[in-house]
Amino acid sequence: MRIGVLRHVKSTKIEVKIGEGKYKVVGDGFRALELSKGDAVVLETNTANRVRVTHKGNIVGNYKEVKIGSELRSDILRLSNLAPKVNPREYHGDLQVSNDGALKIINHVSMDYYLGGVVECEGGPGHTETFYKVQAIISRTYALKYLDKHKKDGFQLCDQVHCQAYHHRQMYTPEIARAVAATNGMVLTDQKNRLIDAFFYANCGGQTCDASYVWNNSISYLTPFKDTFCIKTNQARWTAKIPKQKWVDFLVENYDYPIFDSVHRAKVFHFVQEDRKAFFHGPELGIPLRDIRHEFKLRSTFFSCYEHEDHVVLEGFGYGHGVGLCQEGAIEMGRRGYHFTQILKYYFPGVVIRLMEKSDYFQHLDKTLEDF
Repeated sequence: MRIGVLRHVKSTKIEVKIGEGKYKVVGDGFRALELSKGDAVVLETNTANRVRVTHKGNIVGNYKEVKIGSELRSDILRLSNLAPKVNPREYHGDLQVSNDGALKIINHVSMDYYLGGVVECEGGPGHTETFYKVQAIISRTYALKYLDKHKKDGFQLCDQVHCQAYHHRQMYTPEIARAVAATNGMVLTDQKNRLIDAFFYANCGGQTCDASYVWNNSISYLTPFKDTFCIKTNQARWTAKIPKQKWVDFLVENYDYPIFDSVHRAKVFHFVQEDRKAFFHGPELGIPLRDIRHEFKLRSTFFSCYEHEDHVVLEGFGYGHGVGLCQEGAIEMGRRGYHFTQILKYYFPGVVIRLMEKSDYFQHLDKTLEDF
């Protein structure tokens, strides 16, 4: 896997310190240094669109591309972004660094180590191994389906939620490594053996969402249904207050809301969602709830509202887009003893859990996992 890291900052100077193992620093194909545990190098941009490498205060060279690599995939690098300042991060595998106006940093890492980091960042600590198996299969499927999402950037996926959060190696939760190993090669496919859209989010608020409400297109295995496994968590309910004038201005200026029509004026602060909807007061007004969520930075589109003094009050449910796997629902199912295949089929009805050939991402073994 080639993962673009530190993509949320415009990096101009980093320190790479060896955490475990022995690494070679190669500049433009020529070996420049050998580093052992505790050794560090500084890499920074220069005015000639090269990467300057400094070791113990001495300039080693200026290169178009620098690779810091080890023969062992399990070896560890500690990456500190010095300009701008970012907390240090640790990664397995190798680094490739070039200068395209800022440092472009790519972590070359095995799928298993990548998934370990993703599952820890996306799933968090303290859950059952069953949940981590679910998240590992979801994240593996997503990664392989969108493997060339950043092809134009010179790597496969990035470390942000735009792809999947991957902010460091798996460090704190040993159950995750066991879950990744136990589900090695497992992916989700549709009935035609195609990798599915394995979307996930924090909490559905009691009902999952139709994919068309978020991305305009329905998906057969992502139809909405009632989900009671997540409704007693902290993220199941939320409240927000928005000034009335700000609310009205947004609706009128962006969607020509008929505020001077007596019927619609009476409804502008009053809206009820007992079941998830796509539009504010129906499609005829053309106001997608996803746009309201984005504008006011709401936790979800699953809300009702009413007026109170000079504010409109939104009472909402869930956290995230609501399409696919509800993580807090899956966590609760894991606690109650459900098998990981049962959880996956609950949130993705009709899909098939398969083993995928390592040698070819799109050649699947003809073996389902119903009995695992």
